Amino acid sequence: MLGWHEDGRVEVVVDATPFINGHTIDCEGNLVHCEHGNRRLSRTTPDGRYEPLVERYRGRRFNSPNDVVCAADGALWFSDPSFGLKMPKQGLLAESEIDHCSVYRVDPVTFEATRMADLEQPNGLAFTPDGQTLYVTDTSRSLGGDRHTIFAFDVTGTWELKNRRVFAQIDPGIPDGLRVDSRGWVWTSSEAGVQVLSSTGLPLGLIPTPQACSNLCFSPDEARLFITSQANLYAIDLNADHSTMRPP
Repeated sequence: MLGWHEDGRVEVVVDATPFINGHTIDCEGNLVHCEHGNRRLSRTTPDGRYEPLVERYRGRRFNSPNDVVCAADGALWFSDPSFGLKMPKQGLLAESEIDHCSVYRVDPVTFEATRMADLEQPNGLAFTPDGQTLYVTDTSRSLGGDRHTIFAFDVTGTWELKNRRVFAQIDPGIPDGLRVDSRGWVWTSSEAGVQVLSSTGLPLGLIPTPQACSNLCFSPDEARLFITSQANLYAIDLNADHSTMRPP
């Protein structure tokens, strides 16, 4: 896992990663990792310690945790598809111990994982700014399935997911990773590049990439968007004045 710095320097943060995929920063400043190889969540602390975090659900190993986000209350939400069990380039071939692919919530105090929703192949996930909606991508198309879909769920006051619905179908390719900006716009990866959708799913635009886009993230002030596209990391400066950027 590499770290890119503002001066252009690139350094190794974690070497010999166990098929690490998505990351997030938790409320304590730890870097939380999804590991396809070890089939768990782990973290790197600010002082450089690397340690396991969540490894099992009801005594059984996860499939291959893929992406993770931190909610306002400090809970970690992550997706657990089977890509790492079925695709040699993404993990270690094995049979599932739990026989479902799900989204989980990890309690910030007990670190116990609760199964929140099942999908065919849950992948990227992101909350709206108010925390009341969770978007989850289902990319079963990667394994010969039909879904290239962004689902939306209402998040209740007791952290349940309700009112599952299709937010958007993404073509070409799949919505691997996604982010939601402070306006509620959804920015999602696709084979053509970064597709931008309004909070109601209306297509607003496309940032094309030379190769298929796999993931993206904003700088803290949303003035810059970082994009991963095969072997490349791209950055594009955005219009920071939200008052001049309105859906058509």
